[in-house]
Amino acid sequence: MPESNFLEDAKVTPTNLEYLRDSIRFEVEGKILVESVMIPRDPIVRLEMRSPEKKLALGELELQKGFDAYRFKKAFTIPYEQWMDASLLELQFNQGEKNLPDPDERKVLARGIITTPLMAKVGKVYPNEPIPDVGLYIPTGVAAIDMSRSRVFEVLYKPGSSKLDLTSSNVEVIENLKTFITENPSIISLRITGIQSPETSEGKNSRLGKDRADNLYQYLAESGLMMRDSLTEVKSRWNDWFDFRLLLRDYSKISTQRKDEYYSVLLSGAEFLDQAEQLKKISGFSTVSRDLFPRLRAAKIEIEAKPLPGLDQKQAMELREILDENKLGKSLDLGEWSIAGEFSPRLQDKEVIYSKMTELFRSALPYNNLAVVKMRMAQRTLDPEIKSKLWEEALGLLNQASRLETSPYVLHNQAQIMILKGNYWDAYKKLSDASILTKNEDFLKINESLRGALDIIRGDYKLATLRFDYPYTQAKDYFNKGLAYFLAKDYGNASLSFEESVIADREYGYGYYGLAMVASKNGQKEVAIIQLKKAIDTNELIYQRALIDPVFEEIRSEQAFFDIFRQNIFQN
Repeated sequence: MPESNFLEDAKVTPTNLEYLRDSIRFEVEGKILVESVMIPRDPIVRLEMRSPEKKLALGELELQKGFDAYRFKKAFTIPYEQWMDASLLELQFNQGEKNLPDPDERKVLARGIITTPLMAKVGKVYPNEPIPDVGLYIPTGVAAIDMSRSRVFEVLYKPGSSKLDLTSSNVEVIENLKTFITENPSIISLRITGIQSPETSEGKNSRLGKDRADNLYQYLAESGLMMRDSLTEVKSRWNDWFDFRLLLRDYSKISTQRKDEYYSVLLSGAEFLDQAEQLKKISGFSTVSRDLFPRLRAAKIEIEAKPLPGLDQKQAMELREILDENKLGKSLDLGEWSIAGEFSPRLQDKEVIYSKMTELFRSALPYNNLAVVKMRMAQRTLDPEIKSKLWEEALGLLNQASRLETSPYVLHNQAQIMILKGNYWDAYKKLSDASILTKNEDFLKINESLRGALDIIRGDYKLATLRFDYPYTQAKDYFNKGLAYFLAKDYGNASLSFEESVIADREYGYGYYGLAMVASKNGQKEVAIIQLKKAIDTNELIYQRALIDPVFEEIRSEQAFFDIFRQNIFQN
């Protein structure tokens, strides 16, 4: 047979295969030309998806013979399996013989699967990453589900000055900070960040922002508001448009279209001064800068803290006697037992307390909370049999709790176990029912965020963006929020959320990965490679994903792309 390329016109749509709602959907079409010198005899065209570990035969394609060619066209919907991430979609051609071991011709139509929605964080444990806490304890009424509270306080400075000016507005800010600390004396973290505007009066180096942060730190220390240095971070930002973008997001005096012009510049990856020149060319910039730049002459106080509830000394002694001596325990009521369980730091102690409570009280609380303990124990074991056993024990406890009370917490926890088992669809219904049963903002923040993560996996990206309208402190929540915006093709808000994920935890890695995806989509190859390098340095899972992720197909031909992986190997 003369040399030919019968599959030359074959193609797949979309050109990059994507995960969507638990499956891969695509269409293969093409034609085999009938030429005078090389007429194919009884041609056969097969489609196959294969990886180094597994292959899936997708069968023969029906050929429609015409005057000048055999034509084929077929749509496929394939249930997604994880091995497909590193697969090839290959078209194979044979001349008349069905059972030949090798095809006469092959053509790779697509490599890998874009599985970006599956990056949504839903509580699963991954190697080299912090173990996520799953499940919600029914609160005691003395404390909220998540007792920690986060606030941001902004102290403003005069142009070019690092001296704290006790204006009425700054005094009010500091008094509000004092009130917050009084109500939440257990400080988890405090970050003071000095920033400065790009105005000429603010100087041309980073000294001013650092001086502002140091000045405010000293003032708070002298005011008796500081805590251990190990929990305090003092830093500055300079030549960075991040804080300007935060202000721009909530700025109401310009249209969404005009904001998009700003974001196009701010996310371009250009140098800071070049971006400044481009911003000046946007209509109305003088008004925007007049309104927002003064708010960049500041030091920000970001604080996370919580109150100090718990049993008093006498109650703690009574509890210990009950547990140690196996007494009936009626001297403490349900609320006191609940406080003891909630604020016991170790899971083993919580397990003992809640187990005892199931004997003493006919209430959904101990059954639900003991189930949460079992779920979190399951997160910490590597043995799949033990993990599965703990999940089943937790489900049994939750079923008992649901017989005693219709509770949003029980529904949430049932949904969380379903998610960990991969049953996303039934879990979504549980989460939806849970949100209907309460208006508690702390509960809804967690429940709706998990529901939003499932919206991402289910392909409802626009809806997912609406779920994340809450203040967060954890990098994973900012990442999920950014992922929703990214998949909805709102790259401006996606970039902002991914940056917030990075600021929340620079070791988390996924925020950098998100920024790399945004840069790749925007054609910013150099920026994408820089952010990808930061991402893959954090853990092996991100490293392995980045190697095959079709999202980076456009930069995969760059030598710099492979250099960052080679450097990572040498460093390890």
